[in-house]
Amino acid sequence: MDCENKVLIISHSDSFLAKSLITKLSGAGINAGFSKAGLKELEQQTKGMELAILFMSEELESVPESLVYLKDIIQDGGIGLIVIGDEEGFEIVKKTIPETLVTEWFKRPLDIEGLIKKVSLYIDENTGEKRRKTVLIVDDDITYMRTVYEWLKGEYHVGMAGSGVQAISYLAKNKADLILLDYEMPIADGPQVLSMLKGDSDTGNIPVMFLTGHGDKESVLSVVGLSPADYLLKTITKEALLEKLKNFFEKTRTF
Repeated sequence: MDCENKVLIISHSDSFLAKSLITKLSGAGINAGFSKAGLKELEQQTKGMELAILFMSEELESVPESLVYLKDIIQDGGIGLIVIGDEEGFEIVKKTIPETLVTEWFKRPLDIEGLIKKVSLYIDENTGEKRRKTVLIVDDDITYMRTVYEWLKGEYHVGMAGSGVQAISYLAKNKADLILLDYEMPIADGPQVLSMLKGDSDTGNIPVMFLTGHGDKESVLSVVGLSPADYLLKTITKEALLEKLKNFFEKTRTF
């Protein structure tokens, strides 16, 4: 399942319909895999997922933690969700997953050809170079972090973490194209968190920009010495930050 366009089919059971859908998606040139709806199985299968297809059933009411996990990973990672089921099943989903996070809902009996077209269109418009970039903000100042979130959410998928530990937990389940990392945090500060990220093969290549409240020469040199992608003063304006990130992603796209 280590593929660029990863579609994960999620169901309470490994049904014939789920297997048939994987075969048809593969025939359309779309990489797809299957996961049972248990929390343990989802945690193992969802890393790198681009689109989830959920077969809703009454049995899923018995594993509400799985729906909560699915909601979090879809919301944090900007991942698409297609739900297959009846009216009752969709109401069950909406108790946990906001309707705004559902890309499409297919009623039973399933229109497989229509579903294949929808999946193909989603992949064409939301993956590869067209995929929205994901920016993870790591800062113990919740007010500042939410401000930056509001600034960026219109252009990027945005994740938030209040500490280095939360950042590592987020990255274990989600992809990030850039990390905005507070230089000064309690327990583990920015440099320590950067060191932990660089020491892990899964996160070592994610570019990091430091957020710092100090603009004096000594502070700037200490940040640059850690070889981040850039450093940003926390006094930066919304417009300047958006321009900085736009230029960064345009530059990295050329390599």
